Amino acid sequence: MENLVKKLEEQITFLQQEISQIGKELYSQQKEINDLKNEIKNLDKRIEDMDGEIVSNIDKEDKKPPHY
Repeated sequence: MENLVKKLEEQITFLQQEISQIGKELYSQQKEINDLKNEIKNLDKRIEDMDGEIVSNIDKEDKKPPHY
């Protein structure tokens, strides 16, 4: 009986360590996901800004110069 209790205590300790490690890994992955989401938002904004500049430049190039 004493051996069984000792084995169960060892297993509980091992499982607690595993759960702790999984929690740390989950936290790390969630932080990375949030960082990547922010990077995507920044890239989307830059693309929108670039699209606006391209459209603006195309409009300027398509207009006839004032001496025509």
